[in-house]
Amino acid sequence: MNILVLGSGGREHTFAYKIAQSNICDTLFVAPGNAGTASIAKNVSINVTDFEAIKSLVIQENIKMVVVGPEDPLVQGIVDYFTSDDQLKDVLVIGPSQEGAKLEGSKEYAKEFMSRHQIPTAAYQSFTNETLENGKQFLETLTPPYVLKADGLAAGKGVLILNDLEEAKTELENMLSNQKFGAASEKVVVEEFLDGIELSVFVLTDGKNYVTLPTAKDYKRIGEGDTGLNTGGMGAISPVPFADEAFMSKVEKQIIKPTVDGLAEEQIDYKGFIFIGLIKVGEEPKVIEYNVRMGDPETEAVLPRVKTDLVSLFQHVGNQTLNQVQLEIDQRSATTVMTVSGGYPEAYEKGKEITGIETITDAIVFHAGTKLEGNKVLTNGGRVIAVTSFDDDFKQALVKSYKNIEKLNFDKMYYRKDLGFDL
Repeated sequence: MNILVLGSGGREHTFAYKIAQSNICDTLFVAPGNAGTASIAKNVSINVTDFEAIKSLVIQENIKMVVVGPEDPLVQGIVDYFTSDDQLKDVLVIGPSQEGAKLEGSKEYAKEFMSRHQIPTAAYQSFTNETLENGKQFLETLTPPYVLKADGLAAGKGVLILNDLEEAKTELENMLSNQKFGAASEKVVVEEFLDGIELSVFVLTDGKNYVTLPTAKDYKRIGEGDTGLNTGGMGAISPVPFADEAFMSKVEKQIIKPTVDGLAEEQIDYKGFIFIGLIKVGEEPKVIEYNVRMGDPETEAVLPRVKTDLVSLFQHVGNQTLNQVQLEIDQRSATTVMTVSGGYPEAYEKGKEITGIETITDAIVFHAGTKLEGNKVLTNGGRVIAVTSFDDDFKQALVKSYKNIEKLNFDKMYYRKDLGFDL
C-alpha cells in the first residue's frame, strides 16, 4: 500500500519512521517533509493545505492512506474534501472531519462540547470585542492567575496566564480590539486557573472504539524551570510517572469514554487522534484543551514506545475494528529533548549547517525543522532536531539524550537542560 504523511516537523518524521517499518507499506511519501524524512521516504514539495495538489499526488501515485500530521488541514476540512470526492472517497484519511476538528479549531466549541457531556474542565466564559467590558467584569470575579485563550488556532501561542488583574484586562483588550493573535483572537475564552501538574493523553479512535496510547508530559516554556515564552515544545517524557493506574482509570471513565461516546452521539465523523491536554488537580483529572492530532514533541516520545504495527492500527481505524486490537507497548521510558534555533520562539535565522547527526548512538534522531542542500543538512525552523532515548527510567533516558545532543552542533543551538525537573 502506498501511504502519504502530511507535514514537515518532528511529529511527521516520527510517523514516517514508524510507517516505514511496516511491511504493509510499499512506497511512503511525505509532503513537504524535511531532511530526516528524505532518507526513509519520498519528499514531495506540496503545502499541507493545498488540497488540489494533494489530490493530484494521491491519484497519480495510487496512494491509499493519508496520515495528517498538523491541525491546519484538518480544521480546513481535508477529510470532508476526500469523502465528498468520487476519486478520493475510498482513500483512508487519518484525522477527524471539519466538524470534529473544531474541538481544536475553536476553544469555545470545545468548552461547550465538554459541558454537554459532563467532562470536567475549568469554569469559563467567552467574549468578543462587543462584550469586552463584560469580559473585564468577569475577570474581576476570578482569583488570579487569569487565563486568556484565543478561540482560534494561534500555533500553540494563543494562551496567556497573568497574575495581575489590570494586565489581564489590558491583554484581553489587546487580543479582542487590537487583534494580538489576528483572527484567532476575534473571540477569547477567559477561564479559571487550575493549579496542578499537566500531562498529555493520546487516544486513537475509529469513531466507535478507541485505544489509549502512552501518556507524555511536554515542556512548553523556552526557559529552564518553565520560565519565559511559550514554544511549540522543548521536549517530552513518556510515560508520566504520576499518572498511575488509579488516576488513569479516572481519566478513562470521566474523560476519554465520554469524549468518544459524545462524538458518536453527535454523529461527528472522527477517525483519528484525540490529544487531551489534562491537568491533575489533587487526585482529579480536568481537561485543559483538546487537540485533534498528535502532539509535537510528545509524538517523538510516545510513538517509538508503540510496538504494534502502526499501519495495521490505522487499517483498524478505517474498518472501525479498533476493539480487536491489543496494543503492545515498550515498558521502558522514552525521553525527547528538542534543540532550537537561537532567538526562538521570537525571531531566528534559518540555513545554519548542522553537524554531528551521524555520530549519535543509542538514540533516535527526529528532524523537526531541517532541509537538505546538496548533502548538507541545514536548519529550517525554530525547533530543529529532537533526540529520543530509551531506558528503564526517565532520568537515565535523559542522560542518554543529553549526552547525544552534545555531539550536535549548529550556530546558536539551544536546548533546555532541566527536563523532568518537576517529576
